[in-house]
Amino acid sequence: MRLGVRRLHPDARLPARAHPGAGLDRTRSSPSRWTPGERTAVRTGIAIELPAGHAGWVLPRSGLARQHGIPLVNAPGLIDAGYRGELEVLLLNTDREEACELRAGDGSRSSWSSPAPRAEPVELELLCDSAPAKRRRRLQRRMGLVAPARSW
Repeated sequence: MRLGVRRLHPDARLPARAHPGAGLDRTRSSPSRWTPGERTAVRTGIAIELPAGHAGWVLPRSGLARQHGIPLVNAPGLIDAGYRGELEVLLLNTDREEACELRAGDGSRSSWSSPAPRAEPVELELLCDSAPAKRRRRLQRRMGLVAPARSW
């Protein structure tokens, strides 16, 4: 699959894999520092062109969370195939005492793309029974529990 990437900042790096099987690591295009409890939008300096029918997923880096207490605010982040603006990632400094400082080029998130079939909503009177729902009802009967009646 081809992923088109456009540099919006001269120092921006193309996404790259740290090792085979890994997601594409995205790096920041400029240094950033934020205080305890502060959230920030980190700029990547790139825009991407996902193929039609795909979605991009931005996931947190475990090392960043472990070392600095920095999670993604909206994990996982979703990138629609039609979005062509600069990718920004919302990060939060959860440390209560120390500011977090990251240099330009530091990785702060990993991303994946996956097919995103287009589903069309169809209103139904009843939904098909799923295997988990059937197992739950069997277990409730064995335990003598009565499932609550649903009235909509």
